[in-house]
Amino acid sequence: METDKDHVHLFINASPSLSPSDIMAKVKGKTSKILREEFPDIKHLPSLWTRSYFVSTAGNVSRKRSSATLKTKGRGDCNVGKNGDRNPSLND
Repeated sequence: METDKDHVHLFINASPSLSPSDIMAKVKGKTSKILREEFPDIKHLPSLWTRSYFVSTAGNVSRKRSSATLKTKGRGDCNVGKNGDRNPSLND
């Protein structure tokens, strides 16, 4: 896991039978529960996380390689597409 000021990068190895939206719902739900238990001041908030997320596949990439890529590209140095989409590349 890598963190930045306003986002987190997770490298998750998951079964192909799980959809990215299901995985993110579980991650956000579980972390919200844990944080609300640890920090009672945020219990009253209607939502802790936004509904947005970005998912990209890396294929068969080692943990060491993906971690190195996130360290060099994960801090805002991303490829930006013609329509403004930010698409970090793990295939370099």
